[in-house]
Formats: sequence, C-alpha cells, structure tokens
Amino acid sequence: MGSSAASATCLRAILRERGLDVVGVVTQPDRPAGRGKALTPCPCKAFAVEHGITSVITPENVNSEEAMAQIREWRPDVIAVVAFGQFLKEPLLKLPLFGCINCHFSLLPKYRGASPVVAAIAAGEKLTGVSVIRMGIGMDDGPVLLQSYEPIYSDATGGELMEGLSVTGGVTLAKALRLMSSNALPPEVKQSEADATYAHKLKKTDGLVDWSSPALVIERRIRAYSPWPGCYAFLPERFRRKGNSGRVVIAKAEIVGRMEDSWRSAKPGTVVAAVSSRPKGQQYSGTGPIIKCGDTAVMLTELKPEGGSLMSGADFLRGRPLSPGETL
Repeated sequence: MGSSAASATCLRAILRERGLDVVGVVTQPDRPAGRGKALTPCPCKAFAVEHGITSVITPENVNSEEAMAQIREWRPDVIAVVAFGQFLKEPLLKLPLFGCINCHFSLLPKYRGASPVVAAIAAGEKLTGVSVIRMGIGMDDGPVLLQSYEPIYSDATGGELMEGLSVTGGVTLAKALRLMSSNALPPEVKQSEADATYAHKLKKTDGLVDWSSPALVIERRIRAYSPWPGCYAFLPERFRRKGNSGRVVIAKAEIVGRMEDSWRSAKPGTVVAAVSSRPKGQQYSGTGPIIKCGDTAVMLTELKPEGGSLMSGADFLRGRPLSPGETL
C-alpha cells in the first residue's frame, strides 16, 4: 500500500527480492493534475502498472467492505505500507497472517507523522534514517523491527534527502520481509513514548517566511521545504503586475556571516543590500538580495518569481532591482 514516489521505490525493491510475491497493490485514487487537470495516477500506481502488476485497486476508503473483500481475496501473508495516506483500522490490520508493517522515514520514535524528512532538516538534525515497524492503531507507534541510518548533509534539501531515504527504505523493507519469511527477524523494540515527537502535515501556507526568525532557522526551513511546499515571500508593490501577486519562491539561501553596522537597526524582512556580482575577496559565495532576519541576515541566492523560472540571485536582481530599505 502506497502512493508516493518513495512508495514506488520501495515496491521496486520488493519486486527485486527473490521469494517475495506481490499479490496486490493498493494506492490512492487517480487525482486531477497538470494544467488540463486530467485524472492522473499516483507514482506508485503508475509504477505498478508499468511493471505489469494487474492486481491494483484504488479505494477512496481502504477500510470499506469492498476494499476489504478484494484484499481478503488476495490472501496476503503480510501488508507493507509506505506513505499510503490513509489510516488502517483494526480489522484491516489483523487481516494478514503476519500483520501489517510500515516503512517510516525517520528514526522512530522521533518525527512520527506526515512530514518526518522536512522536520528533521528544519530541526538541524545531523542523522536520520528509516524505521520498519509493526503497525498498531496509533500513529507510527508500533514496535520497531529494523532501522537503517542516513546522514543529513548541511546543504541537503527535503527532496534530495527523501530520494536517498527512499532507496534506503526499499532495501530495509525488503530485508525485513525476507527475514520475516524465514522467521529470522531480530526481537522487536518497543518505542519510548517519552522520546516521541511529531511532524505535522504541511500546508502550502506553511512556506511563508517569517523574517523575525533567526537566520539559521530560515535557511534550514528553505532547504527542508524544497521542493514542497516551498518557502516564499512577496515582492514590494512596484514589482507586481496585473494578475500577479508578487509571490517569489526562495529555492536557496546562505547565512550572511558578517553584519554591517548599518543593517543592525533594520526591521526583519528589510532588504539591506543587493549583491549582483561577486568581486574578488567578497565574503559571499553567491549573489542576490540580502534580507534582515531576527538576528542576522540571509542572502537569497536562487529564486523563482511567480510565472517565471528558477534563476540565480544576480539574474533576479537584474529583472527586479530591489533597493535597500524595501521590504519583503
């Protein structure tokens, strides 16, 4: 059971494992996508169909009697769940002989919930990983069967880290199923409720930058929220055309290490400098507008204006020459 690209990667790993037989795939229903809003399958369904799996169902409610009847017909020994997007109720959890297991993209009990990868980067974690757990009624609170570890590099984005964790998750999930089939799983490890933290489901509006936050918090969040929901701000009124809100997505930023004395009195969100080139000996590694934050400042080095494409800070300033004193 899965829906995302990570689910598809895990399904691929299972299909490559000898001795594991995929008797069925359950994904989310096709949803409108693209400019034409045509019904489009989720990545997991698209992968399954492409690889010749014909036993695919897409129920709106996986706990419905119709969905349950089909799953009973498949007679699964175990159900593997990866980023599926629906809660499984007790009758479904108890349906397979060996229960249901879940591949979650964090080192549980840290970051239970919908956005563990984003939360780990935003919190400044240096290490994360995947946890394969036996599913219970609670959210991601079942005993841990296997865990694998993955470093978080200082320039990693949410998308990049998720891509790596998807591969790690597929390998770990397939290993857990292989060990389960030979009755060789290590003893289950109960999660510590005292150490549990939660990562809430993100909304598009969560990406609006709060410039009163410290520069480090803002820089981490910009990386964590790439590619979705994306961090964004709004340009001054003079750059907004008819039908354009002035919204600009901030794809990359760097913390400015040395503050100029003239910047210290500026309010958060104020443009304090606009660096359109990198002269010899300059302290910055990139180019772009420098914005005052709650403590120091950040330079916005890659931006995507509304209706435009991704560009460097220098190219952005050529088309939108922000002046010191203006605010985002």
